[in-house]
Amino acid sequence: MKFSTALGLVSLCLSPATALSIFNDKAGAALDDNDNKIPGNSPLEFCNGDHSDDLITIEKVDLSPNPPLAGKQLLIKASGTVKETINEGAYVKLTVKYGLIKLLTTKADLCEQFGNIDMKCPLEKGKQTIEKTVELPVEIPPGKYTVIADVFNADDTPITCLTATVQFNFGGAGFLGSEL
Repeated sequence: MKFSTALGLVSLCLSPATALSIFNDKAGAALDDNDNKIPGNSPLEFCNGDHSDDLITIEKVDLSPNPPLAGKQLLIKASGTVKETINEGAYVKLTVKYGLIKLLTTKADLCEQFGNIDMKCPLEKGKQTIEKTVELPVEIPPGKYTVIADVFNADDTPITCLTATVQFNFGGAGFLGSEL
């Protein structure tokens, strides 16, 4: 799974004002109740913990289709507010799990990833809206994927922490469901 695909599944975990995800001690699974649910039509939730000091406020994230489908385009729409400038050197720690198996743990330059959504650093404070279409590969194996994203500014100040769980099924747009 490509890093950019994983980011698409998190649905803007790397987008400046809307979702930016982050990961450290607080990046465990999301709470079972809906207190951590991000408004909108997506599987995004805040990680456990206090988010009152996050550098972004996420107002809404919508995915279409929700849930995402392998081999199809995923439209991500998000809106929020950046409370403090996000500078060069900001980074994201990303973990992708397939069931209980950890597939990927990586640290990436957040400002480089902003290029994927036609934005750049420094990202100044203020209201932000993002709309991006991501092509999901047809080769995504069926199963349950959990993505945890922890995002930090260059000075290690937490930006936010998000998590999402997505189930990809056989059939439909999956590699075994495509026409021969």
